[in-house]
Amino acid sequence: MDRFKAMQTFVQIADQGSLTRAAEALGTSLPAVVRALAALEAHLGVRLFHRTTRRLSLTEEGRHYLPSAREVLLAADAADLALKAEAREPAGQLTITAPVLFGHMYVAPAITRFMQRHEKVRCTVLLHDRTVNLLEEGIDVGIRISPLADSSLVAQTLGTIRRVVAASPDYLARHGTPRHPRELHGAPCVRGRVDAPPQWVFHERGKTIGVTPSCRLEFNHLARPSKPAPRAWASAPSSPTRCCRMWRKAG
Repeated sequence: MDRFKAMQTFVQIADQGSLTRAAEALGTSLPAVVRALAALEAHLGVRLFHRTTRRLSLTEEGRHYLPSAREVLLAADAADLALKAEAREPAGQLTITAPVLFGHMYVAPAITRFMQRHEKVRCTVLLHDRTVNLLEEGIDVGIRISPLADSSLVAQTLGTIRRVVAASPDYLARHGTPRHPRELHGAPCVRGRVDAPPQWVFHERGKTIGVTPSCRLEFNHLARPSKPAPRAWASAPSSPTRCCRMWRKAG
């Protein structure tokens, strides 16, 4: 039995003075009203109404129960209204995780603007380049640059990025400019993620080409690496274009 719905039915019967009018007010059928009342009376172990073919009136127990039932329904309505009012204005703690570089470049400015508009929000931003379990670590929103694995989590596409293979001028001066991805087999490179796959994948005319460079130098994240690294090593990793633009400006 749905006790809340049964209370609603009981109060409507008392207010309408009729099972039929109560059914109309509730937008349900007369048999459903009769069943709800019978279930509530069985649960309480008392009769709430005197019923005859011509008249419906509250019993003594029904008169005592009616004010309490009204209070329960009014309290539930008040709770609903309060929650809806809070929902109209964001408030409370928000925890977000994002990749380190992307978080610094894009998430932090966006969060700053969001919090300026919503002063009741408190926010914690966790920047990691590792995969984070949102449920286990109590995180509300995760921003990731990768395909989404099978998951029951709700995901929304924010945009797309293009990855490129970039090389320092010193590398090109020493080894020449590669003309085909196969020429990158064994090429010394800097890996920007320790857990990155060892093979770079290229696509040519519908075919997939796998290339395995020599990644002997790894960083857990590459924001602005020291200048000697990309000069001493042959090539930068397979990277988003935004990283390459930043490295180019940094020299």
